Amino acid sequence: MIYGLLVGVILRYGIPSTSYHNKTPPSCTLQEGPVSTVLLNVSGKFFEYTLKGEINLKEIHSVEQNDMLRKLTFDPEVFFNILLPPIIFHAGYSLKKRHFFRNLGSIITYAFLGTAISCFVVGNLMYGVVKLMQVLGQLTDKFYYTDCLFFGAIISATDPVTVLAIFNELHADGDLYALLFGESVMNDAVAIVLSSSIVAYQPSGANTHTFDASAFFKSVGIFLGIFSGSFAMGAVTGVVTQALMSNVTKFTKLHCFPLLETALFFLMSWSTFLLAEACGFTGVVAVLFCGITQAHYTYNNLSEESTKRTKQLFEVLHFLAENFIFSYMGLALFTFQNHVFSPIFIFGAFIAIFIGRALNIYPLSFLINLGRRHKIRGNFQHMMMFAGLRGAMAFALAIRDTATYARQMMFTTTLLIVFFTVWVFGGGTTPMLSWLHIRVGVDPDQDLQPCGDSFQSEGQSKTKQESAWLFRLWYTFDHNYLKPILTHSGPPLTSTLPACCGPLARCLTSPQAYEVRPQTHTQLLNQSVYFYFIYSIYKYNKNENQLNIKM
Repeated sequence: MIYGLLVGVILRYGIPSTSYHNKTPPSCTLQEGPVSTVLLNVSGKFFEYTLKGEINLKEIHSVEQNDMLRKLTFDPEVFFNILLPPIIFHAGYSLKKRHFFRNLGSIITYAFLGTAISCFVVGNLMYGVVKLMQVLGQLTDKFYYTDCLFFGAIISATDPVTVLAIFNELHADGDLYALLFGESVMNDAVAIVLSSSIVAYQPSGANTHTFDASAFFKSVGIFLGIFSGSFAMGAVTGVVTQALMSNVTKFTKLHCFPLLETALFFLMSWSTFLLAEACGFTGVVAVLFCGITQAHYTYNNLSEESTKRTKQLFEVLHFLAENFIFSYMGLALFTFQNHVFSPIFIFGAFIAIFIGRALNIYPLSFLINLGRRHKIRGNFQHMMMFAGLRGAMAFALAIRDTATYARQMMFTTTLLIVFFTVWVFGGGTTPMLSWLHIRVGVDPDQDLQPCGDSFQSEGQSKTKQESAWLFRLWYTFDHNYLKPILTHSGPPLTSTLPACCGPLARCLTSPQAYEVRPQTHTQLLNQSVYFYFIYSIYKYNKNENQLNIKM
């Protein structure tokens, strides 16, 4: 980000600007309303012009653009189609499943209800700020209530990448890490679909910016349809990818060529994004759930070399994409041509996001703790409140549409909010951990022992009793039926299905599943006794040798 700021300063103020040759633009009257593109017939040739944004009439004779700055302005779709998919897929593929699924109910509550609360709280507070600006004469163009809700949706996308990096380095509490990471990943997906639903809000009648119940419920239906469709698309394509990889590996020697196996895995995962976009869903949401599915099933069927390569590949792509976006943020502060700085709007936005975050975390934590065995403690809640940084997702959503005065003001404000939260809150993470007495240096495996591990071997009744009943049902079904069918791990279907399904069980179970059957407690006990016996003989012989040397 700092590198981008330095480059932006040099490009903005160190390179001479160029002016238009024709200071008086030709007139053109459109019979219809505002459009995104215009097709003109110039001397018998047709030219297509794209709307970049409205220019103030007072500044029409002083418009200057720099060719270098114009070249450095990326198409916003580049962020959504190229840069965001690797970031989101890596989030799902590198998920720490044990902590994540143990806190799944809390994460979903924060992600769905919390993002909706934050969106409407911020949107309504900012609508009050807009009305105040109109009274004070600080608003020079139209700013509707739907624009305020859209701003609430995009600014509700949290991205505590700095905080999570520090958590990972210091080995902070695993449950707190899972809550923050899971909320940020899921609410990014919710914010994308929610902003799209608000844009699709079109009341009938002459005034298209008033509240309309039918249009509202239509937007809710669009939100549920797009999100559920994207979720299903990601999960199904993940399972299909696993099935293809499993069958190809079974009938060929693909596992002997890890480079080819990694390339196929990458292309199949990327196709999830393209397929979801082609079907009218949200590709970024689809690749998130595809990554989670791939990590749970496909990862177990890859060769040992390919498992390392896929992890490293997506880690590198995630690192490059995220660093490029943060660098471009610093660049955009100086190279973006249509910034709208409004001190009242910016100050109101900071107040609104803090209030929205507080009304998200504290009331929902209280409700979650009513049905949660292991409560979310007060210091965890304060840390989650503090760690509500804004980052790449909010920036990408804001820069996607900067054609109007309202959207330009939102983009400028979002940029400043991202800078402030990353530098101030990200830099204050370590002192805040100490001040709130949150434990660090925690071994993830030991941290799971008191509360149970939902992904350990069968027979740990304490673990299953302390897990959520819904997840216990899912874990049992997944461990006994889905994993044996889709992967080479898990118990063979011949031991979980009824005896009458023996032929089907033998057909669906891979030969490798019989080789990696989980050990029973008796086998583990026998191994422990054996190793203890060997160790006792070793100690006895060692003592005898020392005694002989002394004599």
